[in-house]
Amino acid sequence: MKGAWMQEQSDLIVGVGVEIVDIERFSQVLDKYPRVRDRLFSADECAYCESKTLAVTHYALYFVAKQAVLKVLGNGFSGVRFSNVEISRDEKGKPIPELAGNAPERAAELGIIELHLSLTFTHDTAVASAVAITQAARPAADQDLTFEEKMTKAFNELRSLLDSVGTPIDESVKSAPVETENVILDEGVVEGDLDE
Repeated sequence: MKGAWMQEQSDLIVGVGVEIVDIERFSQVLDKYPRVRDRLFSADECAYCESKTLAVTHYALYFVAKQAVLKVLGNGFSGVRFSNVEISRDEKGKPIPELAGNAPERAAELGIIELHLSLTFTHDTAVASAVAITQAARPAADQDLTFEEKMTKAFNELRSLLDSVGTPIDESVKSAPVETENVILDEGVVEGDLDE
């Protein structure tokens, strides 16, 4: 049975996909069936992989990245097509999944607003993990809160966290009002006057 905390967390991350492939075995498939490369990868993906010294390793990474994204979308090879996920890179080289076809619609149905990829490899294997983030995972805007409201919120969140892990809390602390006078942060005095 899911606890309340687990239910709250499941609303934040709607999918995690992990995929691994043996690079040598993947290379053998590409060698045996050359048309597979064109069916699995876009022209941009092929150009990127071919520009690398270890081209087959990068093809394997892009393959597992697409697989991981499809798992996040909850479809595997059914529903969203493999070609509806393309892997690109940002200016720093970070892998970015781009969705096409019916993939954006599926992501919207799940409430996904961000997809993140992590890719890695060894001499033998290529591994990818994908995480889908929903709007609920984003922090609420606190810009309109006063300093006292922010401190009260932080205190209550901490108290709730301690309660959820079963940490004994002195009842006098549990019901104590939050004091915000003379709070000092690294930048100096934030609230109150220390000379009082």
